[in-house]
Amino acid sequence: MSININETEMNELSMSIIMLAGNARTMVNDALMIVEKGNFDDAYLKLKDAKKEIAAAHSKQTKMIQGEAGGDNIPFSLLFAHAQDTLMVVMSEYNTANRLISLFKVLDSRLKKLEE
Repeated sequence: MSININETEMNELSMSIIMLAGNARTMVNDALMIVEKGNFDDAYLKLKDAKKEIAAAHSKQTKMIQGEAGGDNIPFSLLFAHAQDTLMVVMSEYNTANRLISLFKVLDSRLKKLEE
């Protein structure tokens, strides 16, 4: 599959990745706020929604990278580089939040056992 993309389309693609990553970041932060209230199930649901946004952004990014690797002439775009950076950071935030919520759940369970 050959990719032929102009500057305007590259900018639109980049902004789409940034928006999806931003949505995911908001959801990750929401999950952490939800877990502060002790609602682990809703926090995990929020992370699940964030993962969908991340996956959509990652798919768009991967299509461009595969195109370039396959020999397509993909124009350099500082905005696309920023989109990739934003996505990478949000993926890291997602992974960290997911781990933190799991740890908080274990801690909460242990504290409840001590109270019994």
